[in-house]
Amino acid sequence: MLEGGCLCGFVRYRLSSLPMFVNGCHCRMCQKASGSAFAINAMIEADRVEMIGEGAPETVHPPENLPSGQTGARCPRCGTALWGHHRMFGDGIRFVYVGTLDEGERLAPDAHFFTRSKHPWIVLPEGVPAYETLPPDGDGELWTAEVKARLAAVRGS
Repeated sequence: MLEGGCLCGFVRYRLSSLPMFVNGCHCRMCQKASGSAFAINAMIEADRVEMIGEGAPETVHPPENLPSGQTGARCPRCGTALWGHHRMFGDGIRFVYVGTLDEGERLAPDAHFFTRSKHPWIVLPEGVPAYETLPPDGDGELWTAEVKARLAAVRGS
């Protein structure tokens, strides 16, 4: 079990399973949203993110100049970004910001995306798939059979 929360401790959560997939995203939007050189996102079913504290996150919507259909969850007190929903996956999948986990170091990226905009001083580990944008076929070559089954269950297919 992995637990995490916001900076002030008001919002606390637990992952009831390991995530399906972990990515390092170097796109400009993730850089700005994380306030760092890249974001590490743990892709997991929304119903496997259990609230364990008294506080609840608030849903935030991106500004109009960003892609529609994406939302995020933040602590209403300290503003820490906890997870987001990507328009390609819908509300059934959360992309938990690994930096909000108490032991985020336990989750290393399975792949790196949008490396065309990564900071030049970042050295990616050998053997980890890296893509200039998103993988060419979306989910094909990266997802294991287990990930495909979990996604199908969320999508109802």
